[in-house]
Amino acid sequence: MVLPPHRSSRPLADPMDSRTVSSRQSAPHPRLVEVVRRHLASPSRAPVPAHTRQAFERVAAHIAIDPARPIEIDSGCGTGASTRALAIAHPDAWVIGIDRSAARLERGPLAAPASMPPNLLLVRAEAAAFWRLACVAGWRLRRHWLLYPNPWPKPEHLMRRWHGHPAFADLLALGGEIRLRTNWRVYAEEFALALGVASLEETIGPVVAGNAHVSPFEAKYAASGHALFEVSAAIG
Repeated sequence: MVLPPHRSSRPLADPMDSRTVSSRQSAPHPRLVEVVRRHLASPSRAPVPAHTRQAFERVAAHIAIDPARPIEIDSGCGTGASTRALAIAHPDAWVIGIDRSAARLERGPLAAPASMPPNLLLVRAEAAAFWRLACVAGWRLRRHWLLYPNPWPKPEHLMRRWHGHPAFADLLALGGEIRLRTNWRVYAEEFALALGVASLEETIGPVVAGNAHVSPFEAKYAASGHALFEVSAAIG
């Protein structure tokens, strides 16, 4: 599904505002369908880093305390502020935030453990490898959040975007409701197209958050007048 170009009615306020994504791409990558089909046929089998395996084992042991709770994952959670907001909004679920950077995680809720809700888990791990371990363990998610991932806007970096990554098959195999948000229209269109290649019905449209922004990036982009897009799909 292709979205119309967005023209914000609000000019950027000052040089400190967030810049929009700049790319030579103005439409979905011409090789996207080919790449997605290849990855769906041959999922990633890259080695799992030791620190990610250890992180997964710790999380799996923790959630085994209450295995009846549904699981939600916030992949690429940054500081974990978005994960904390999601954990508060969904207190019945285990909400797991994954980020590859210990430095980012240490600047968020981990710096104030008393503020962390009991259903929140934040881990340093490689998201793609964590997903694979979760698939092997038989996890099925209630929701999977992909909030403002790095757009990798250069056309040659298509396979670094989640929908062009070899781990896309594992992302889908975890099931549940996938919710992607981005401030780059092309990323949203590509993600929706990739879901279609996987024979999934998707919805795509604007993020209507008001003042209840789910992450600091969302708040920053909204304040800078960016168009924000959400793509969602439910996997049975």
